[in-house]
Amino acid sequence: MKLRKLKQDFLRFVGTYILNYAVNIVCKSIRIRYNNLNIIEDLENQNKNFVLAFWHGNMLVPWFQFRNKKIAALISKSKDGDLLAKLLRHWKYQVVRGSSSSGGNTALGIMVDYAKNKCSVAVTPDGPKGPRFKFKAGAVITAKKSGIPLVLVAAGIKRKRILNSWDHFEIPKLFSEVNVFFYGPIFIDPKLSYEDTSKVIKDCENTLSELSSKANLFN
Repeated sequence: MKLRKLKQDFLRFVGTYILNYAVNIVCKSIRIRYNNLNIIEDLENQNKNFVLAFWHGNMLVPWFQFRNKKIAALISKSKDGDLLAKLLRHWKYQVVRGSSSSGGNTALGIMVDYAKNKCSVAVTPDGPKGPRFKFKAGAVITAKKSGIPLVLVAAGIKRKRILNSWDHFEIPKLFSEVNVFFYGPIFIDPKLSYEDTSKVIKDCENTLSELSSKANLFN
């Protein structure tokens, strides 16, 4: 039994290493065109933390673009989350494990603490299980409680593989063109009522969906 576990651990280690290597090759080959990148540059130049929000299905490019920075990432406790967490740690993210269905309140508290004191944070608001393109409250609540702005990010990939998963996960093909659109900064009043906060969440959902449609338009 012990030998079997050692074999499984070894195969998992090799698989993770190959995944990291392959993802880095693909992501370094893509050609990115930015829209409103100054939103991020202005916040970084002012040493201000922010909350990033992007859809689960096209999260690979944003995760790659914000690697090696002071950013905390909220990742689910699922097995798929294990793989992503290892990849993001390789990219120097501070990984916080939790979701709306498991460890949510604790994870949200940790993210707010990071946002207030240490670094920016990143969230996939329709993860980890969907529904697809449904903006859950986490990103908005983190921005509201921490007092830092929210920035929406959409990535459109011209040549890609789409997995048969709930989020239609997108993987760029080598040397693909990619559009990355930013929207914000969105400042959320900490005293906002529940009803008004819900409206902000819905507005963010609509805006991010519109942004994604624009990002997927190629000449």
